[in-house]
Amino acid sequence: MIEVTLGENDRLDWALKQFRRKLIRSGLLKEIKKKRFYEKPSEARKRKSAAARRRGARARRAAAR
Repeated sequence: MIEVTLGENDRLDWALKQFRRKLIRSGLLKEIKKKRFYEKPSEARKRKSAAARRRGARARRAAAR
């Protein structure tokens, strides 16, 4: 659960900005956007496979340095 504590003199726009930042950093916003529409299981496998290939390529490039 994401939580932002406010002091007596804190502004609401500051609190919203902090909340948005914490939401993005936690990855929850990405998950919400991903679940907004149904994704077929075959599309999910393709997406996960492509992400794994990108991670592998990045690791190989980093190891070559």
